[in-house]
Amino acid sequence: MDHVLIDTPLVRRLLAAQFPQWAHLPVAPVPQSGMDNATFRLGDDLSVRLPRYAHWTGQVAREHRWLPHLAPHLPLPVSEPVAQGVPGQGYPYPWSVYRWLEGETATTEALADPVRTALDLAGFLTALQTCDAGGGPGPEQSNAFRGVPLGDPRDSIAVEARVRPKIEALKGTGLVDTDAVTEVWEAALAAPAWQKPPVWIHGDLDAGNLLLRDGRLGAVIDFGTLAVADPAVDLLPAWKFLPAEARGVFREAVGADDATWARGRGWALASSLPVPDDPFFRDHPARTAAALRHLEQIIADHREDGA
Repeated sequence: MDHVLIDTPLVRRLLAAQFPQWAHLPVAPVPQSGMDNATFRLGDDLSVRLPRYAHWTGQVAREHRWLPHLAPHLPLPVSEPVAQGVPGQGYPYPWSVYRWLEGETATTEALADPVRTALDLAGFLTALQTCDAGGGPGPEQSNAFRGVPLGDPRDSIAVEARVRPKIEALKGTGLVDTDAVTEVWEAALAAPAWQKPPVWIHGDLDAGNLLLRDGRLGAVIDFGTLAVADPAVDLLPAWKFLPAEARGVFREAVGADDATWARGRGWALASSLPVPDDPFFRDHPARTAAALRHLEQIIADHREDGA
C-alpha cells in the first residue's frame, strides 16, 4: 500500500503554500480520523481532508463536483467543499478544505428518539435518491465499487472472493453461527437485482459518518464513496446503527422492497465479518464486539422475515 505520512506540520506547509489566507489558523487532527483520509480541524469553521492512498484520490474531485449539486436538495447538512488543494510540499495527492460541521459522532446509545432518527435518515435517503443522477459516477475503484450488484466480480467489500473466505475463517471460532451467516449471504445473492435506474448513494453510511446534535441526526459527512448505483448499500444503518425497535419504521419509510432489503443485509453482513487474523479486528477488540452485535441483528432480521 502507498501509505503517506500525514501530520500537522505537513498540513501547515500545504496551507502556507496554497491557501495563505488560512495559514494563521490553528490546525489539529480530529480525534477519530478515517482509515482512507486524514482529517484536521482548521480554526473554528473549517477542516482539511487528505487522502492517505493513491487509489482514493478520485474522491476529492468527486466530492467537489457533486456535493454542491446535491446539497440544496437534501434535508440535512452535508460535507461542503470550500477549496481544492493540489500536490505539493512532499504530499503527492489532491486534497480539500471543507466547512466544519458541528455535531457528535453518532452512537446508538446517544439517540434521543430512535424512531425519529429512523424517519430522519429515511427522509435523507429518499431525497438523495430522487436527486437528478444524470452524468453521476458509477461504482469504480475510488468509491470502492460501492453499490455494485451482489455477485459482481469487481473488488468491492461484498465481492464473493472476499466474503466467502471470511466466513470460512470464522468457522470453528465460536464467535458466530457461520451456517446462519452463510444463509443470509446466499439469500442476498439470490435476491433479484435492482431493476430501476441507478440512484445516488452515499455508499458508507456507517455511524461514524453521521453526526448527532442534541441526540438527533444533525448532518451526514464523508461522501468519498458517492456513486450512482443500487441503493441497497445505503440500508446499512438498519442493522449497524438503529436499534431493532426502529428498524421496521426505517424500512417502511425508505420504501425498501423485499429484494432490496435482502441485498442490504448482504452489504451489512459483508462489512461485519470480524475475521480473527485481520488486524482491523485483531488489534481492536471493541470493533470485533461491535461487528458481532451487527451480525446478530442481521441474522435475527433475516429470520424474522421468514427467510
